[in-house]
Amino acid sequence: MYLVTVLGNLLIILAVSSDSHLHTPMYFFLSNLSLVDICFTSTTVPKMLVNIQTQNKAITYAGCITQTCFSLLFGVLDDILLTVMAYDRFVAICHPLHYMVIMNPRLCGLLLLVSWIIIVSLFYGTSLGVYLSSAVTHNSQSSAIASVLYSVVTPMLNPFIYSLRNKDIKRALKRFFVVAGTQGTIT
Repeated sequence: MYLVTVLGNLLIILAVSSDSHLHTPMYFFLSNLSLVDICFTSTTVPKMLVNIQTQNKAITYAGCITQTCFSLLFGVLDDILLTVMAYDRFVAICHPLHYMVIMNPRLCGLLLLVSWIIIVSLFYGTSLGVYLSSAVTHNSQSSAIASVLYSVVTPMLNPFIYSLRNKDIKRALKRFFVVAGTQGTIT
């Protein structure tokens, strides 16, 4: 899952940086979101993998503080980038003539409800659950599952949700791999 997260997000960064057609604010924010997701996941998952492999859950005080600071930093940055992306899309789509017909209030409310239930319940629900449940009871298995959900699964799904279903990103990746393939055969 960690490799899928890193590779998926790196593909988005690569596609955006290599295709001049994608040098727009929307894709700029998407590539930054991908970078933040890589950083967010990389603050906890490598240590978690070492802990699983060595069966040792020890962490130094300085390591814990550092990991906490970077997790909070990249978590907040992720939230801010999502807000900026929402504002960017709002500005980009608020002027077309048929916008009010397509995006009627019922559809907007439904999309909002689905959004809150699903990138919020999955992320905040599991993270809040981990910290609240650890104060009441200590069930390490349920805490570990919830921790994996918000620290690995959410960043892993972001490339698929935001970009890899996007035709422009797919086209840019195809062009990149075709160019990389032809350059590789020429040399």
